[in-house]
This record gives sequence, structure tokens and C-alpha cells, in this order.
Amino acid sequence: MKENRKKQLVNLIFLATVFGITMYMIFRGKDIRKILEVVKTADLRYLLLGILCVVLFIIGESVIIFYMMRTLGEKVKMSHCALYSFVGFFFSCITPSATGGQPMQIYYMKKDKLDIPVSTLVLMIVTITYKAVLVLIGLGVCLVGRDFLRGYLGDYMWVFYLGVALNVFCVTLMLILVFAPGLAKWMMVKGLKFMEHFRLLKKEARRLEALERSMDQYHDTAAFWAGHKMVILNVLVITFVQRTILFTVTYWVYRSMGLSGYHLFTIVLLQSVISVSVDMLPLPGGMGISETLYMIMFVPVFGSVLLPSMLLSRGISYYAQVLISAVMTCVAQLTIGRKSSR
Repeated sequence: MKENRKKQLVNLIFLATVFGITMYMIFRGKDIRKILEVVKTADLRYLLLGILCVVLFIIGESVIIFYMMRTLGEKVKMSHCALYSFVGFFFSCITPSATGGQPMQIYYMKKDKLDIPVSTLVLMIVTITYKAVLVLIGLGVCLVGRDFLRGYLGDYMWVFYLGVALNVFCVTLMLILVFAPGLAKWMMVKGLKFMEHFRLLKKEARRLEALERSMDQYHDTAAFWAGHKMVILNVLVITFVQRTILFTVTYWVYRSMGLSGYHLFTIVLLQSVISVSVDMLPLPGGMGISETLYMIMFVPVFGSVLLPSMLLSRGISYYAQVLISAVMTCVAQLTIGRKSSR
């Protein structure tokens, strides 16, 4: 328990540090009053629509969790699935590379008396499809939209290529874990022994046993995938819609500022490119690099109101997401598992 609290404290300090540096870099040498005056002129109706999209984005994952849990025969409430999603997104937003979300989701699922192997299986498939959608978008842009994107990114195209490569590597590794568990287990064990040999890690028998047990769980994922191909396809489609809904936030900010001329598709595509580029970077919510890419890519779109638009877009898509998820995480803490404990 003490180690968990210490880790959470370190994550919060890291988050606050990155946030402070990001705010400093954004507002350095800028007239904050003028920026805020422009922000105040934005149409509140479109901004509320953007916030609704954030909520729908989170709820989208809960639909997938509910659908898969019912497919696997688990009795679970849709309202609790929504809380699992809010918990996951909150801890993903405040931890580097979004590593804290799923462990906390499993914790609350366990409090709800759900089978841990089933919960792990569901969240593993959610992760694979979540990353796979970004890979499909990234590869699609690489194949047919490179020249279009170069007009917006310029010399920063390498950031996009790096993001695509990291996502492809991550999805490939997860698919190896699923479909070639024997090979994956051999690779992981060899890697662990390599680090122990060069004293990067202390040699512990328990660590090897834990690794081997965790690798065995991937066999269940492969079995589910083979027997439920239509379910996986449905999850992939829902995930694509879910992610697209979040990418529309920037378009609603665009409309809130009374601008026109750029189509929804163009703005959504540019925002999805930012997500592909920063998703695998070890920063909470891609903080810092997301703002930088936004300020580069959306110059032609927003012109003189670029900085106010970035504050609204990131404020809704990330910071509002953190705030809403934090509130709902408190609700989860107060409600999930309370009846069983009584």
C-alpha cells in the first residue's frame, strides 16, 4: 500500500512538473489577457458539444466492456462499466504512457466480484483494438495522405513517422503475445534473464514465476479471438467511432470561434495525426508535445486565434476529460463494492 501511494505521489509530481513546463512554454511572451478575451467570445453551445463528445468517448469504452463481458457470460451493470471506463481514463491521463489505467480498472472490477482473468482478457482486447485503430489511421495517412500532411507538418513529419512506428511495434508485440504465446514467453524470459545477467535487475525466482504466469493469460486471449471473430470486428468498429468522436472536439472549437472554410474531415484527420504521433510517448496525455504539434499543424486553420483555439481544444479534450474522470472515479470509490462489503 505504501509503495502504491509513493508511486501515485511520484506520478502526480511528474504530472505537475510537465504541466508547469508546458504552460510556461505556451504563455511565454504572450499577452494572457488578450488570449482570454478571445476565449470568452467562443460560442458556448459548441464548447458544450465538445464536452459531450468527451463524455461519449469515455462511454464508448464502457459499451465495449459491457458487450464483451456479456459475451463472456459475466453479469455486469452498464453503469458500473461506465465507472470502470472513467477510472481507466483518469489514471491513464495522469500516468506516463497511460500505464496506470488498466491496473486500476482491474482493481475496481475485482471489487465488483468479476473474474480477474476475464477482466484481464477484456481489457487486453480493448487495448489492442484501441492501438490498432491508431495504426490503421497512421498507415492510411502514410499511404495516401503524405503530401497532404506534409503541407501542415513540414519538417516535423518525423514525429508522425515515429508515432506510427511505435504504435505498429506495440500492436505487433501484443499480437505476438496473443497468437504466438510460446514465442512471446521465450522472448520475455530471455529478456528477463539478459537484464539479470547484466545486473539491470536483481535475480529473483518469484519474478520469473510471475512473468510465466502472466504470459499464460495470453493463451486465453488467442482462444477468444479465434472463436469470436465477429465480436472482435464489432469492437474494432465501435473503437473507431469512439476515437473519431473525440477527434471532433477541435472542429467544435473551430465552429465556436465563428470560423468556416475547413471541412470536418480535414480537422478530424489533423487531430487524429496528433494522437497517432504522441500516443506512445512517455508523457501524461502527450502533454507538451501535443500542444507543440497543434501550434504547428493548425496555423492555416485558425490563423490569428491559434493559441486561444489550442487552449479550448486541449482544455476540453484532455483537461476536461481528467476533471470529469476524476469526479467519476470518486463516485466509483464510493459505490463499487460497497454493498458486498456491508
